[in-house]
Amino acid sequence: MAMGAAGGGRRPFFRRKKSCPFSGPNAPAIDYRDVRLLQRFLTDRGKIVPSRISAVSAKKQRALAQAIKRARHLGLLPYLIR
Repeated sequence: MAMGAAGGGRRPFFRRKKSCPFSGPNAPAIDYRDVRLLQRFLTDRGKIVPSRISAVSAKKQRALAQAIKRARHLGLLPYLIR
């Protein structure tokens, strides 16, 4: 009897449900002037991190992207990092 790749009686990988860092009682507000907060959601190349990785809710991800774009336009954040 041949066993599949997932065989062997091992438990399946458990992924913890991520919670949005901007929702909750003492969560930070999304503000285009808060550069330190916005930089947490940029890659080392300057791209916006997708919500499936950063665990930001869809509504907050749209607000976050808008704040990052505003900060870029005003010169507070770079468009790209070489």
